[in-house]
Amino acid sequence: MAADGTLLTSTDHHYREGLAEFSLGPGFFRPESRPARDLSVLLARHQKASATQPLRWLDLMAGCGVRALRWGLEALGSDAAETELWINDGDPDRLPLIQSNVQALGCSTRLSAEAADLLLYRSILQRQRFDFIDLDAFGASGSLIQPVLQALRFDGLLFLASTDGRSPTGHDRVGAIRSLGAAARVHPASWEMALRQQIGLVARQAWLLGHGVQPLFSFSEGRTFRLALRLLRQIPAGDEKKLGLVARCERCGAQRVQPLLKLSGWPACHCVDGQGRWSISGPLWIGPLQEEPLLQQLIADAQDLGLQQISPVTLRLLWRLQADPGDCPTVWPTDELASRLGGGGPPALARLVQALHAEGYRASASGVMPAQVRTDAELPQLLQICTSLRGEGI
Repeated sequence: MAADGTLLTSTDHHYREGLAEFSLGPGFFRPESRPARDLSVLLARHQKASATQPLRWLDLMAGCGVRALRWGLEALGSDAAETELWINDGDPDRLPLIQSNVQALGCSTRLSAEAADLLLYRSILQRQRFDFIDLDAFGASGSLIQPVLQALRFDGLLFLASTDGRSPTGHDRVGAIRSLGAAARVHPASWEMALRQQIGLVARQAWLLGHGVQPLFSFSEGRTFRLALRLLRQIPAGDEKKLGLVARCERCGAQRVQPLLKLSGWPACHCVDGQGRWSISGPLWIGPLQEEPLLQQLIADAQDLGLQQISPVTLRLLWRLQADPGDCPTVWPTDELASRLGGGGPPALARLVQALHAEGYRASASGVMPAQVRTDAELPQLLQICTSLRGEGI
């Protein structure tokens, strides 16, 4: 039994996850990605519950087909015939395995072994749009974003993954320019900066088509960065202000945010000698990362389904994301705050958030990375509040 509740039988490569029982064979499968598959099922259920017409869902890089299998078993309900599942993997040797795993589904299924870009462009030419696309890519997925957006219906859902952890976190700056069209610098909140870089890329690609995107939730476990977004027919008013730059002083740790639409010179940091140096990342998304009402609905649905279908790890992730909308891109690790105060233990995160609220600042515990505080307080005020908490013995 894996930590997330997945039953593993290594002798015959039979697995059980949620309501799905399947074989691994030559397919790709990571038990650690269970939360992403749970969330894919919850998103599909959410869309199905409000659908007024037949749906078409695409698992673009299916591996062993477990995602589509769980869609069919856990998301469709009794009217499965109203939904078409298109299951694709670029490796034709996996098709017999996928066929075997999904053969018992009662919905319409279509299997293919095509390169992802060819499948998408053919669907665009034939005007076969999808309501939900799950793109669980290996490496960077930037080259597929444009055709994926064109292959989605308006109000369609995109669940996008990337395993390129070096470029968006500032460890491969040339790679970031090539794959994201952005400068990425090393930052203590590296996972968050990576997610914002990638949302920014998707938003720019959608804007080129005259459409908008709405981020629904974003998270990472450090190896893979995952975004769920809704495609909008029109660009919401003011969304251009949500693309900007994030600067951090390499010496004093001060942070600044500017939207590209109103970009001007950078003000002084908080270095006493005035010799600070701004390290600038972007363009990236500086708007909210999470859609709180949707996450509340997904949590309720997950609780109704129970732990047989939704892992406890997934529920804890949903609660964490729901508590932090990610509406402010300035984030500080509590260890860094403790270090800047001359050592000692870091402030208690929950108490720090309360104290910031009491002073009129926005604040939350980061849902993206542990032991980090999100706030619009300036660093000197943030450190002053941390000092007062120490004085109170907290």
